[in-house]
Amino acid sequence: MTTTTNPADVLRTTFQKSVANYWNTNQNDPVNLRLGEVDGLYHHHYGLGPYDPSVLEGPEETRNERIIEELHRLETAQAEVLLDALGAIAPTDRLLDAGSGRGGSSIMANQRFGCEIDGVSISEYQVGFANEQAQLRGVADKVRFHFRNMLETGLETGSRRAIWTNETTMYVDLDEAFGEFARLLEFGGRYVCITGCSNDVTGLRSKAVSRIDEHYICNIHPRSAYFKALANNGLVPISVVDLTADTIPYWELRAQSSVATGIEDPFLTAYKEGSFHYLLIAADRI
Repeated sequence: MTTTTNPADVLRTTFQKSVANYWNTNQNDPVNLRLGEVDGLYHHHYGLGPYDPSVLEGPEETRNERIIEELHRLETAQAEVLLDALGAIAPTDRLLDAGSGRGGSSIMANQRFGCEIDGVSISEYQVGFANEQAQLRGVADKVRFHFRNMLETGLETGSRRAIWTNETTMYVDLDEAFGEFARLLEFGGRYVCITGCSNDVTGLRSKAVSRIDEHYICNIHPRSAYFKALANNGLVPISVVDLTADTIPYWELRAQSSVATGIEDPFLTAYKEGSFHYLLIAADRI
């Protein structure tokens, strides 16, 4: 499997091209870069857990620096929660990070398990950035990032002990994605997803959820769609955790930071009104 390939072979639809263009041209987004500069782990997801209120106190001139460090701590904690859900992973296992962003979670997985990880992204910029990080950390022999589509990875059937998606499934058709993951997983292998999803109970998507879709050029799926697509593809949930309450503090703190983008209010509104949920789903391949 090569690191790069022809864009025409990777970007199959106009929607995928627009998503790739968004991430390829959004290279200087301070939310991802500024937080990653704290310790060199660059994430593309949100945070979990209560924040330390002391970061809002103390000298005004260092207040934002304290907030940035705390936001990064919360997003790294989110990745730890996801890795915990992967179960027992041996150094000889191979994993897939589907929609790998700038590579932070893959590097953390290698640090924890010592195994090989392949990451795939439809953003050529993200792939290049993530491979540079793996080189800088001396793990490029085990952590590799590829310009590939998670719906058609080119990896060998049954080659993965575990696969995860971290806030990336809103960019794909769930049946297509879970079908590819089921093909890649060995029998009994684990798929873990952390995602935001709309709440079927409240009916059609709310105005706040629609604003999130527009901001990130994504298509947030209803909660029920995840479980239907998992069942359709032989992936049986073993754990479902509602992380909604745990992610609200991250958004409240981010709204007070220099990296606020204006999307914080729709997230907080959607979570607090109950129209949007933040879930972790772990499912095993049967």
